[in-house]
Amino acid sequence: MSTHIPVSHIAFVHARAGRSTELGARLSSLIEPSRQAPGCLHFALQRSQCDAQLWMVSGFWSSQQTMTAYFSSPAMAIFAELVQDLVVNSLDFHTFSTVSALEACGEYAQLQRAPLHQLAS
Repeated sequence: MSTHIPVSHIAFVHARAGRSTELGARLSSLIEPSRQAPGCLHFALQRSQCDAQLWMVSGFWSSQQTMTAYFSSPAMAIFAELVQDLVVNSLDFHTFSTVSALEACGEYAQLQRAPLHQLAS
């Protein structure tokens, strides 16, 4: 029996000058298909309140397998198209896994015991 650990992704997408409206329109095409994807628990597109060129795409998935399957879907081609069409200035993409409080504290405790030069490298 396999344990499913929730995972998430977040992408910060910065539009080129004058292309933010187009970027938002194109990214919005991801919303409904992503929400309907197997294993999708939450999917959102948001625009920064401080930088009109900055958009955030985030998803929360039931497992690594469902997120990976989504990344392999045709919907993800939009990111390559946005770069190729020179709509984006930068794209910063990250994935995360859920950890328990004990795991998080354990990593913190390891950092506290690490020599200072290890933390700086």
